Amino acid sequence: MDTPIFINKAAASGIIALDLLKYKPTMEVVELDIKEHLFMEIIVKEKEFKESIANTDFSIYKDKAVAIICSTDAIIPPWAFMILMEKLQPYAAYTDINSFDTVLLDLWKQKLLSADLEQYHDQKVVVKAGPDIAPALYLLATSLLKPFVKSLMYGEIGLPKVIFKK
Repeated sequence: MDTPIFINKAAASGIIALDLLKYKPTMEVVELDIKEHLFMEIIVKEKEFKESIANTDFSIYKDKAVAIICSTDAIIPPWAFMILMEKLQPYAAYTDINSFDTVLLDLWKQKLLSADLEQYHDQKVVVKAGPDIAPALYLLATSLLKPFVKSLMYGEIGLPKVIFKK
């Protein structure tokens, strides 16, 4: 009886995978809610705001990405953000006035933009599907890869969805 020979068609296809999870930032992202420094958590009163900021230990943000938010409908003047930044700058690795998710996505995009993608030059590439990957990352990956890949696909190597072919 002949032993059947199994051929791994995925491996034989020559398709290589780009896993966007590989570029997920490792830096911790934390939120700083500015409402904690407001009078009655809604009003910016200069004296009270400056005192509250002065009494805060900003070293807890050392080497972290800080997403500055205000969870109330307070109107925050630009100088308040400047005061916050002055205190955060010696500690925080990255700071932005945005939600946790947006800051994480921005860092992820920065990491992908600075990645060496030369290994994908003239290759058949599949960008791996993932439930925790924002569509904006697929958009960015497409714009980065399309100029120099032979073909671009989405999904898994064994059953990719073709996006582009030269």
